[in-house]
Amino acid sequence: MTKQLTEGQKAYEAKRAAKAGMSLDKWLAQKEKDREAEERTRAKEIAKAAEPAKKPGFFSRLLDRAEKPL
Repeated sequence: MTKQLTEGQKAYEAKRAAKAGMSLDKWLAQKEKDREAEERTRAKEIAKAAEPAKKPGFFSRLLDRAEKPL
């Protein structure tokens, strides 16, 4: 991890790692990997939301015109 853990945090994480059947180092590495994957997913969602909306297709425009009152 990028920040140092206090003794209490290390003890807590060691208990969680033992419960999962891993060593503390392996547990922390897995946690960091999961956090990075979540950040990448969030970044992709933000990038996708920032893209401009796609222009409606031919049939969508045709149906919109057909639904409009005269």
